[in-house]
Amino acid sequence: MSQTIMDSGPLVAWFAKRDSHHEWARRVIDDLPVGALICEAVLAEVCHLVAKDGVPAASVLKLVEQNDLVLVSLIGEISAIRSLMEQYKDAPMDFADACVVRMAELNPGATVCSTDGHFRFFRKSSGEIISVLAPFEG
Repeated sequence: MSQTIMDSGPLVAWFAKRDSHHEWARRVIDDLPVGALICEAVLAEVCHLVAKDGVPAASVLKLVEQNDLVLVSLIGEISAIRSLMEQYKDAPMDFADACVVRMAELNPGATVCSTDGHFRFFRKSSGEIISVLAPFEG
């Protein structure tokens, strides 16, 4: 399997039993190869979203550790991330989404794991399609 880049949706769904993608997320995350990538923006977003359901941030970090996800810093990538957000301002593309797309640009051949339908039409700056592992993909 190619390198996997995590978006927020599957991680939020993993914690939220009422989420329509919960069972899919449990299967996918539990089967991730060691070394899947997660950026700080996605991690912060997941911690924020699951806190609304009473899930402590420490539980999110524990999941990251248990599944050997690799925390990636995007220091020095702000211009590229801003450019993506400007390009997709009508999507809308939030900061975490732009960071995930930037990670896909920096890791050729990587697959983005997401429940966000926007990843069906988000493209790398080069116009290249982003490979997506999602409940809406074959």
